[in-house]
Amino acid sequence: MPSYARKEIVCDSEVEVFHAYTRCVRRAFLCGVDAVTGNDYEHRKQWIEERLQELCASMALDVCGFAVMANHLHVVARTRPDLAAGWSDEEVARRWWRLFPKRRDAHGRAAEPEEQELQMLIADEQALAERRRQCSSVAV
Repeated sequence: MPSYARKEIVCDSEVEVFHAYTRCVRRAFLCGVDAVTGNDYEHRKQWIEERLQELCASMALDVCGFAVMANHLHVVARTRPDLAAGWSDEEVARRWWRLFPKRRDAHGRAAEPEEQELQMLIADEQALAERRRQCSSVAV
């Protein structure tokens, strides 16, 4: 069966559900006990769950389910362009800032944006429209 680029099969204006997965390479372990080295990576499951929650809080995506396996991860996600369409320009800018902060706090998290930083994101209408689309897309 041929494979297609996501941008060829995804409609960014429709609510859609996708199954996505990613694998580790070079016999690397994502979670569990690595039989070769004996190292235990079970703690990474919590990291992955927390990161999924952080990302979904900033994007118009719902995680319907996920599974973290020893060397790969499965996610079933639903896009919500209908939610992103209802966001104000400031809301899009704030969400984008959380995803791609220009500054970080002492703990490495996104620092709270200053008003002029938000206004710079809002000022470019074309870029803001693209960011709104990307916040609810899996084809980025």
